[in-house]
Amino acid sequence: MSQAITGRVIAHAPVPSAPANRVTSEAPWVKWTLIGAAFLALLWVLILPLILVLTEALKQGWSVYIEALQDPDAMSALQLTLLVAVITVPLNTVFGVAAAWLITKFQFRGKGLLVTLIDLPFAISPVVGGLMYVLVFGAQGWLGPWLDEHDIKIIFALPGIILATMFITFPFVARELIPMMEDQGQQEEEAAVMLGAHGWRIFWQVTLPNIKWGLLYGIILCNARAMGEFGAVSVVSGHIRGGTNTLPLHVEILYNEYQFSASFAVASLLLLLALATLVLKSWFGRMRVH
Repeated sequence: MSQAITGRVIAHAPVPSAPANRVTSEAPWVKWTLIGAAFLALLWVLILPLILVLTEALKQGWSVYIEALQDPDAMSALQLTLLVAVITVPLNTVFGVAAAWLITKFQFRGKGLLVTLIDLPFAISPVVGGLMYVLVFGAQGWLGPWLDEHDIKIIFALPGIILATMFITFPFVARELIPMMEDQGQQEEEAAVMLGAHGWRIFWQVTLPNIKWGLLYGIILCNARAMGEFGAVSVVSGHIRGGTNTLPLHVEILYNEYQFSASFAVASLLLLLALATLVLKSWFGRMRVH
C-alpha cells in the first residue's frame, strides 16, 4: 500500500525543468556579432552597389538622366522588355497551373521525369539555354533552312527572345504551386465531386481560391526574371539596336560604349522595376501567411 501511494506521489510530482535559456540561447555578443556580420555582408554585396547605381545615374544631373531614358533606343528596349513580359508571363502561368494540377492530382508514368524537366532551367546556364534555340532555329540549325525558305524569323527576332525567356522563367509558377497544392491535399476537390461539381467549376470555386496567393507570388517572380533576363536573350537577340535589345542588353551596349551615365540611368530603371517587384512580393507573402 505504501509503495502504491509513493508511486502515485512520484507520478504526480512536478518534473524539474531545465534552466531557462541554457540550451537554446547564446550569449548576447554572439547574437549581435551574427547580426552585424549579416548587415555588413548585405551592405557590401547589395546595398552599396544599389546606391552606387543611383548615384552614377544622377551624377551629371537630372537633365542627362531624363535624356538617357527618353532616348529612342532606350524607349524601344523598354517597350520590348514589357512586351516580352506581357507575353511570356501569362503563358508560363497557364503552364505552371496545368503542370502543378497534373503533378499533384494524378498518378502517371513519367511523373518524376516531368518534375525534373520543370527544374531543368534552374540547372542549365541561361547562355546554354539560348544556344539550344540557336541550334534548333538558327540559320545552320535543324529547322534553319526550312524557316529561311518560308521567310520565318525566330533567331534575332521577337519570337526567339520570347522562347528563350519562356524557357528561363517557366519553372517559377509551377514550383510555387506544387508544394502548396501537395500540402492542401485533395479532400476539398473530392467533396466537391461528391456534391456534383465537375471540371472547371471545381477549379474556379475550390482549387483557385486556395492557391491564389501562391499563384500571384509565382507570377511576380516570373515577371521579375522575365524583365531582367540577360544571358539567354543575349544569345538569341542579335543585339540589334532599337530592334531586339531589351533593357539589360541596352545597358550593356551603353556601358561598352563608355556612356556610363546613360547606362546607369537605364540600369536604375531596371532597379526601380525590381524594387517594385520586391514590394509586391513582400506584400503578397504577408497576405499568403495571413
